[in-house]
Amino acid sequence: MLTAAAVCPHPPLLVPELAAGAAAELDGLRAACLAAVDALPPDAVLYVVGADGRPHATSFAPWGVDVGVDVPEPLPLAVLVGAWLTRGRHRSFVAVDPSLDATECGALGGELAASAERVALLVMGDGSARHDVKAPGYLDARAAGFDQDVGTVFATADFAALAALDPQLADDLLAAGRAPWQVLAGAAETVATQAKPVVEPMFSAPYGVGYHVAAWTWT
Repeated sequence: MLTAAAVCPHPPLLVPELAAGAAAELDGLRAACLAAVDALPPDAVLYVVGADGRPHATSFAPWGVDVGVDVPEPLPLAVLVGAWLTRGRHRSFVAVDPSLDATECGALGGELAASAERVALLVMGDGSARHDVKAPGYLDARAAGFDQDVGTVFATADFAALAALDPQLADDLLAAGRAPWQVLAGAAETVATQAKPVVEPMFSAPYGVGYHVAAWTWT
């Protein structure tokens, strides 16, 4: 049963060695992510969930600096950043095909939630990468509203609304978190009780990419 979950973004610059001189710019985001991870109970079966993609690696060498992570196999960036945030903990890794629709993601979430008596999810996913003209996908006027809606979902623990996110809109806005977030929605739908926030939800877009942080527990 799902007992806790956290959402974090996956910019490689969260790893200070990769950020180099810009590391301090993400101090607040990095601290928020670590606080969200710390809220995941150590006695739960922990899954790190993120979108699949290339390359796969066991270190951050493909992204600039050879910082190794304690993982048993090469992982995509989103999952590897989650592995870095949870380094030293026992966890399993789930790379989600970004082409899965909401129903397929929800089914996967239900399977994860049912896999043990106590399950925790660390869900890695960025919001829109089109918040300004310097963003990876340039500016799209819809990006602000999209991430505002996602932030409201996280603030209110409205996982039904998360399941209802439009995959096409998310793809248009280069929102890499859509499929992993909908895995979380499927897992949350298996729990009868309301989620309780355990960290203050946070949103920022320092490089034109939306970064959300949140965490919840269920009783």
